Amino acid sequence: MSFREEMGARPRSALAVPSRGELEEHLRAQGRKPDQEIDLAGAALTMAALFRPGKALAPFERHLEELARQTAAAGRVLKAELSLEGRIEALRGVLGERHGYRGDREDYDDPQNANLMAVMERKLGLPVALGVLTLHAARAQGWAISGLGFPGHFLVRLDLGSERAVIDPFNGWQRLESSELRDLLKAIAGLDAELTPDHYAPVENRSVLLRLQNNIKLRALQAERFEEALSCLEIMLMIAPAEADLWREMGLVNAQAGNLRGAILSLEQFLELAPRHHQADEALHLIRALRTRLN
Repeated sequence: MSFREEMGARPRSALAVPSRGELEEHLRAQGRKPDQEIDLAGAALTMAALFRPGKALAPFERHLEELARQTAAAGRVLKAELSLEGRIEALRGVLGERHGYRGDREDYDDPQNANLMAVMERKLGLPVALGVLTLHAARAQGWAISGLGFPGHFLVRLDLGSERAVIDPFNGWQRLESSELRDLLKAIAGLDAELTPDHYAPVENRSVLLRLQNNIKLRALQAERFEEALSCLEIMLMIAPAEADLWREMGLVNAQAGNLRGAILSLEQFLELAPRHHQADEALHLIRALRTRLN
């Protein structure tokens, strides 16, 4: 359910530029849902809006609706109900050819490439951001499609009956065969890496959203912009509040930023969620050290 639909009982004028509180409320509501009920593109758009205050959501939501309609029309022309190739061509034709979306090779690490609002404006993005748009356009048709847990480069898998195709939205919605996937994996993970069934396994909507936001968080940490990294982690926890490792990371980043009380509270939440975690003892030692510093 989109932001407009979920907040539909309010006057339309109140939705032109939603407040931060409204955005957070919507994102937490998405996080409470069963994974299959999460509106992937809508949640990604809400995440983006939290980093772009003052931006209205409605034009971006209309664009998502447009992508769905145009994919449906292209699918009818290509008789996409009959073949995977027709479905791939419909997605490529709408996203790549009509709207000009492409992977940003020139400035891959630009944080805008992981912010769905900026991606829609610039028509440039990371593999996972373009993957979110692909998943949205295909799922609107009822097509069986999922993101994959492929390391270092987000891919999607489109299924039709007993057939399946792995597609690379970053590289022109190219269909990748096993040999090409193997080459890609070795380029990312090293020459000893080999394809396993896990590389073809679907991932949950939450995992896709966390992967999208993680790109921004990592770049903030690399630049030692700790407050920005903490904002990213807060957003990630709205989507996955029971993810223990996120609470641990929140504690560590708070400690780096000098927010000792926040670090202690986050680490305590980590231990509550995962008392037998292999890093539980380390977290306990850090909590004691932080309390000593506070005193």
